[in-house]
Amino acid sequence: MSCPETALQASEKAERDAALASGGIVDDAVTGDLSEKESTISQREKERSEELSSYKQFEASINEKVDASLSKHDEDEERPSDQPPDLEALANTPSIDPPHSIFSKREKRFIVFMVACAGFFSPLSANIYFPALNTLAQEYHTTSSVMNLTLTSYMIFQGLAPTIFGDLADMAGRRPAYIIGFVIYIGACAGIASQHTYAALFILRCMQSSGSSGTIALGSGVAADIATAAERGAYMGWVTTGPMIAPSLGPVVGGLLAQYLGWRAIFWFLTICAGVFLIPFCIAFPETGRNVVGNGSIPPQGWNMSLLNYLETRKTKGNESNLSRTQSRQSNRQAQQTLAQQRRLRLPNPLNTLKLVREKDVGMLLLYNSLVYTAFYDVITSIPYLFQQTYGFDDLKIGICFIPFGVGCFCAPIINGRLVDWNFRRIAKQMGVTVDRKRGNNLKDFPIEKARLQVAYPLLYVGIAALLCYGWVMQISAPLAAPLVLQFIMGLNLTGAYQCMSVLLVDLYPLSPSTATASNNLVRCLIGAVGTAVIIQMIDSMGRGWCFTFLAAVIFITSPMMWALTKWGPRWREERRIRMEKEKEEYSG
Repeated sequence: MSCPETALQASEKAERDAALASGGIVDDAVTGDLSEKESTISQREKERSEELSSYKQFEASINEKVDASLSKHDEDEERPSDQPPDLEALANTPSIDPPHSIFSKREKRFIVFMVACAGFFSPLSANIYFPALNTLAQEYHTTSSVMNLTLTSYMIFQGLAPTIFGDLADMAGRRPAYIIGFVIYIGACAGIASQHTYAALFILRCMQSSGSSGTIALGSGVAADIATAAERGAYMGWVTTGPMIAPSLGPVVGGLLAQYLGWRAIFWFLTICAGVFLIPFCIAFPETGRNVVGNGSIPPQGWNMSLLNYLETRKTKGNESNLSRTQSRQSNRQAQQTLAQQRRLRLPNPLNTLKLVREKDVGMLLLYNSLVYTAFYDVITSIPYLFQQTYGFDDLKIGICFIPFGVGCFCAPIINGRLVDWNFRRIAKQMGVTVDRKRGNNLKDFPIEKARLQVAYPLLYVGIAALLCYGWVMQISAPLAAPLVLQFIMGLNLTGAYQCMSVLLVDLYPLSPSTATASNNLVRCLIGAVGTAVIIQMIDSMGRGWCFTFLAAVIFITSPMMWALTKWGPRWREERRIRMEKEKEEYSG
């Protein structure tokens, strides 16, 4: 292919021809200079020709892959209907799709660590002042039942606030939602530590819950941003580590602070911890929202940008040439504008979570997950009451008795996350589908319900058995070791089952994971608030053994909902996908 003569060549040649035609002599230096320029231009044209040739080779290889895939598709169509398609061959077809996330493994670990720490604050704040409830009742001259209303109101706002923060995060990104929530939380903690009336305590506890509870929904959204379905179990396990161990460790920390420094030290401690956490978060935590940065390759804008992002952008601008800088800015601006048009910023709508509850598979999953969480939380809530009556423990000793529960909750994500990912790979292998960890697999025809819930079944039934035994162990006032061992078993198994169902919820709504998790928070916290409010009355009226037998029976009797979800869930999911595509076409039309 011959390249046309450039304008610079033509101009220089014309000058030399004019000099020769007029009988002039072309200076050797000029001639040498022109020869050097021509040589440079020729070298550039050669490089461009080589680049064009390599691009054509790359394009030819892509076309060959596409033709091979189309040819394979035609063969599948010609195959008789009674022969199943070769899924393994289809799965091994090379993909040119971009990776699901460009964050390195090290960056993902840092992101998950920060998210787990952020999710630690909401349940920690809910339970850290359990040991101080009696002291607060005496200081405000009220009863224990009235003080328990601060727990119930906290759980109600713990369910309502994520519906706003989840919708905000799915629109504007994760970082702004996190920062707004922690600013509210820090202000509320400082206010509680300084106030002197029950009314102020009640209101500020609601604000404290509103600021911190959004972190749980946001954590699931971040895990979905950076992890494919094949590795989501492990990442979701670590993300939920903080929220699951905090209810058990909170009373231990609260008991120590209340015993030696007074109850106000509890909330100054939370204020300091949140402030210390927010500093590295603002400096280093990257924006992961896929509607803002895509798979991480699109630079964040404005308030989505961390300090390290800003410094890196400044450094890159200084090192780039003018041409490459202009091209980079234009491509980034186009990508940012495309994502901005798709997300359409608006006021957060908490009612979006109710749309998810109306779906058959999601509503069934949310209801059962909430029942498991309520039984789990009822055990934790009743520990101070039962252990004081049975063993005569003070606040500090009661706080220490939460440790076995916390150890079980901590071990659950380590073991359960790996089991969930292993079962995903096992089922994919049975179907002849190659697991793509970088770009993610299309779950349209994959039984994701089966892959997640198969791990939950044994954990669930072992946890139910431990719950049943726990009630009768407390009924006969058995030695302390017996209830503590059963607490560990419940923490390990009930937490593991809860996490399996939480991962499945994100799989069902991968494009709006924060909103999906917010709906989970809403249902479980509202049902959990009812359970927390009546558990002591149930124990007093029914007896310890029959009370926990009733809780175990409710979870066991309703467990067939998970079997129904495994069997009919894929069909319901496909019906929802078709309906949503039609609605999208009607809206765009």
